Amino acid sequence: MIKAELKVLKPGPLSLIQDLGRFGHAHTGITQGGPLDEYAYSWANYLLGNKVNLPCIEITLGQTQFEVGTKSAFSICGANLNATLDDIPITNWSSFIAKQGQVIRFSLAKNGLRAYLGVLGGFDVPLAHGSCSTVQRDQLGGLVGGNALKQGDRIRYHSLLANQYFEKKQLSFRYQPDYDLPITLRVVEGYQKNALPKHVVEWFYHTEFEVSKNIDRMGYRLQGASIDMPTIEMRSEGIALGAIQLPPDGQPIVLLNDRQTIGGYPKIGCVSRIDLPRLAQAKPGQKVRFVKGHLDELQSDWVMWANYFGY
Repeated sequence: MIKAELKVLKPGPLSLIQDLGRFGHAHTGITQGGPLDEYAYSWANYLLGNKVNLPCIEITLGQTQFEVGTKSAFSICGANLNATLDDIPITNWSSFIAKQGQVIRFSLAKNGLRAYLGVLGGFDVPLAHGSCSTVQRDQLGGLVGGNALKQGDRIRYHSLLANQYFEKKQLSFRYQPDYDLPITLRVVEGYQKNALPKHVVEWFYHTEFEVSKNIDRMGYRLQGASIDMPTIEMRSEGIALGAIQLPPDGQPIVLLNDRQTIGGYPKIGCVSRIDLPRLAQAKPGQKVRFVKGHLDELQSDWVMWANYFGY
């Protein structure tokens, strides 16, 4: 393959290079990073025949443009950002060929928040602590220093050879999520649930929350019927992906990929890993409910996911 470059013409509100993230460093204060919508990210690589951990670009809220350096195969999965190739619509959840000089454009989000742009062979980005995932707070990953993509940046990738065949693919509609639907999140309860009064646990499972405006890659703050939270002293400890904190105001916070590595708010449990992509695509005002998950069932679902995508 010949090395080529994708030029950033417009970076949009937030465009970040992501692979699956960096692990084994939380004890030093370095969080994992990685794609917020792991489902869409995994498909973006799968439709290209890539290994699951190859770098993609996570595009939040669209308004982004890229110029193709040399012909190659690309994919787009996730939120519907009305993507076009030289103003011709690109089918979402599919792979396609783009040639030298063509422009890939993303408009405002129509359904969901984040889309993933993949390329055959993955983007060629340097590693930091074993990953190229961009975590702005940690100043790690991306092209340099954990920075979001900016106008004029050039991202290296592998071009198609002149005689190389590539079969374009599209994900069946039945497997494409509708990000506008109400969200039900399965919870794996943790030991701190036992420190919560019964009425707090009942309130948590019976309340319909909605996504607040306070959302980012660190976490989603939800809002719903208020409750008087008792003062519960907890020793600060490591925080897992999807942990559900209950702060003094009683409004849950679901912690995501760029979360802090330790915290002391009581946690009722964690959102199942395979449910987190739905939350990560939710816009302010969308409805969210929690249900108790069954560990055996969730583990079985994850094993099928991991085996299919080649984790």
